Amino acid sequence: MRLRNVCAVLAVAALAQGCAQTQDARVQQDLYQDALQSIAEGRRDDASRELREQIEKEPEHAGAWLDLAMTQCSLGHSDEAERMFATIETRFAPKEMTPGWYEMLRLIAEARENGCNHWHPSSAWSVAAGRGVDQNVNQGALSSMYVTSGPDGVTQHELTSDFLPMHDQYTQLSGDYTRDLSANGAIGFVQYAVRRNDRLHQYDSGAAFAGIDNPWRLGHWGLRGTLTGGLVTLGGSLYQRQVQGQLRIQPPLPLPAGIQFNLLLGGTYNGFLTLNNFNSNVWEERGLLTWRQPSRSASVTLGHLRDRALAQRPGGDRDGWIASATLRQHLVGPLGGELGFTRQDWNSSSAYAPGVIEEVRAQRTRVLRGNLTWLLDKHQSIQLEGRIVRNRENISIFQYNDRQLQLSWQWQGS
Repeated sequence: MRLRNVCAVLAVAALAQGCAQTQDARVQQDLYQDALQSIAEGRRDDASRELREQIEKEPEHAGAWLDLAMTQCSLGHSDEAERMFATIETRFAPKEMTPGWYEMLRLIAEARENGCNHWHPSSAWSVAAGRGVDQNVNQGALSSMYVTSGPDGVTQHELTSDFLPMHDQYTQLSGDYTRDLSANGAIGFVQYAVRRNDRLHQYDSGAAFAGIDNPWRLGHWGLRGTLTGGLVTLGGSLYQRQVQGQLRIQPPLPLPAGIQFNLLLGGTYNGFLTLNNFNSNVWEERGLLTWRQPSRSASVTLGHLRDRALAQRPGGDRDGWIASATLRQHLVGPLGGELGFTRQDWNSSSAYAPGVIEEVRAQRTRVLRGNLTWLLDKHQSIQLEGRIVRNRENISIFQYNDRQLQLSWQWQGS
């Protein structure tokens, strides 16, 4: 149904006539764009309300009539949809058939043929299986020597093998499932991932998360709220509980076509079951700028982070910044590529372990990743992904490098 509405917009464009750009006309155009955004986000109830308001303000807006008729049809309101189809056929019929008018008639005929069924939730799922190699499964220290400074000067300590990088191969399984919860765009989702190393099973990991996502609109502002909760395992034991809430805000900025800006506000509770005094709340404010074209897209984000310890955690509270950039590009035929870079900095507020490690921890992490995706058909793809991690800190025992390479197969369905 969303595809039909997009086609309807194209059809009406062929019939549209120019008009003076008065303030009232701009307000009406903004209202219609809000309705189209609601349709794209699956908020059918909001779209119906906005399209009705558009028709009240501009009774001769053929696009609003057709989009409202299609939306009512998708909600199962067949009688009202048929009345609107008939009104469109009589009120907006041009003296000469145009390509746009033919397209409108085709969409109406298709809707009548398929019928206006009552709304029913749609769903989608995907599963993926992969094999990979990890050169530093345990995030082992970059140097085999740990250097400390004290009253007696600089002291060097040699690290045992447990603190040095460990190499292994692994198998990973992951998947997700989403389902509509309402006719106004709310969805529920479940995600999971399991990784099993060939030898280092004490570092096997798993995660399962579930949540709800709900979009809505406040005036011309787009809003989307997400609530997620989940569990993480490490070495076969429950390791962490996590609850996250996020609000995505899209202000009505006059940006060029294909460019969108969002403000993300979020809070996350991290509860550790095997570590004492590490529970915390993390708050974030991020700006996200995206650019989309048919064959490529890019995004840039910059944000501030505040990690507030709930007990006497080593290093105390932390403040930091995160910045990332991602580029996706169709390359040739069924081959596409993605390249991303992330930088995250953390600065603690107090000495990490007074009397043992006197330094105030300053962490600098850089992640470079890239992947190539080959589409086998509309449901299946093969992906090759590489990742390089560089973690630099003023406390040498926490410095590490890592490189990963993974080949996976993905299957999508609905």
